Amino acid sequence: MRSVAINVAANTNEPGFRGPCYSDGGFEYIPIPESKPTAEPVPTYADLDLETDVGGVADRPVHFDPEFPEAGGERYTYGDEHGVKAGPLSELSAGDYLFFYATLSTSGDADWAPPSWGAFLVGHFRLARDAVTGEQYRSMADDERAVFASNAHVKRAEFDARVLVLGNPADSRLYETVVPLSEPTGGTDANWLVTERSSDSGKGPWWRRPMRFDESGTETLLDLVDDPPSAVVDR
Repeated sequence: MRSVAINVAANTNEPGFRGPCYSDGGFEYIPIPESKPTAEPVPTYADLDLETDVGGVADRPVHFDPEFPEAGGERYTYGDEHGVKAGPLSELSAGDYLFFYATLSTSGDADWAPPSWGAFLVGHFRLARDAVTGEQYRSMADDERAVFASNAHVKRAEFDARVLVLGNPADSRLYETVVPLSEPTGGTDANWLVTERSSDSGKGPWWRRPMRFDESGTETLLDLVDDPPSAVVDR
């Protein structure tokens, strides 16, 4: 068993703000905007019924990826067209894990969280099948493709994913509370989950990079999912 963690969700580039992380560890998952034409209707920010005030982007279509049923999706699916993420994801097999982390805005009211923003795990998939490359998807029969029909890349006018991942619904979830990857000192300061458990050094813009975890590292992440966020700091 192994895993990869990748950065997802709204950020200061697109759509120009981060989702919130609250002092109790709760958060709001806000996808990035859809940047390409779609062949099928996709939700707007207003359709997601968010608590966050999204201002002038309320009518913009969203790229709802990763897709979580807890947030209104049909299945646990994820696709990516960028080689830096698609490469490590393509190596994952059934039973492996894909973790999702996001940079979220913080209020400064919690001693376990950075004062303005940080990187936090917000959910994971346990793969229901081996990761599917874009080439493999194109050669699949229609009935095999059906499990990915709700994915944002499949809904685009031109399918462009280099990899597709399907989560097992019994072992995949959007978290209720975050797992911190940043130190309380600041969002750019990687904590021990990054520097001691992952493949990443925690230097430079680590919060944008895919991170690999071996079996032990994966088990450590899973053990923390239902603990309060302060458990990471108090370790």
